[in-house]
Amino acid sequence: MIRQPTVADQFYPGGEQGLINDLSGRIKEGQAKEKVLAIVTPHAGYIYSGNVAGSVYSVAEIPKDVIVMGPNHHGIGAPFAVMAQGKWRMPLGDITINERLAALLIEESKWLEADTQAHVHEHSIEVQLPFIQYLRADVEFVPIVLGMADIRTCEEIGTAIARAIKRHGTHVVLIASTDMTHYESQESVREKDQLAIDKIRALDPAGLLDTVTRNSISMCGVLPTTIALVAAKELGATKSQLIQYATSGDVSGDYSYVVGYAGLIIQ
Repeated sequence: MIRQPTVADQFYPGGEQGLINDLSGRIKEGQAKEKVLAIVTPHAGYIYSGNVAGSVYSVAEIPKDVIVMGPNHHGIGAPFAVMAQGKWRMPLGDITINERLAALLIEESKWLEADTQAHVHEHSIEVQLPFIQYLRADVEFVPIVLGMADIRTCEEIGTAIARAIKRHGTHVVLIASTDMTHYESQESVREKDQLAIDKIRALDPAGLLDTVTRNSISMCGVLPTTIALVAAKELGATKSQLIQYATSGDVSGDYSYVVGYAGLIIQ
């Protein structure tokens, strides 16, 4: 199956040259690259969150193999859906699914399953791909769309992902696609987001999920981030660094009703 783009010309430029021009203004050339196990990066329209995403991709070394995890905004398809075969058509060219890595992920986890339907309209993974392709034209990936889960399920999936990566035998970067608090005042968004960011920086997946739940933080990709933390720690992560934080109000000038965006690396 070839999965067609659903938010080109909405969230990002749909033409090849226009997209290259946009990305070149957001990704800083010549910056020292750091080897990472995972990154946390936003998925809103590039006009709002693209600079935060670009700052993360500017410093993270992207290997040939990546796993991109995003939330299921539409509730369609399997709850923990791996698109295990095919290609995604993007303005910068088709990007191939790493079928061997996808099969290992499904084999290792009792929750992950092959499902295409969850991916057809979901934008949280799609908006990451132009950044990845801009930096690594030969990249292959595995997309995973995640529904709701408790911490035990997150821990099972995270440890299963780590086992699959070890069996695959190459360096794989996990990309957790998430926006932070949605549609509150600038002051409220920054306050709530800092609570979540502190847990990510502390490499505390259980604490992150608990903090988001207890404080009613509308962080849409909390599950991808929680699972990425679990997997990264299993793979030896010892630190996390905030690269950039911003809100939509920083672009729009309206601070009464904003969304937060955070970019972090996990090493």
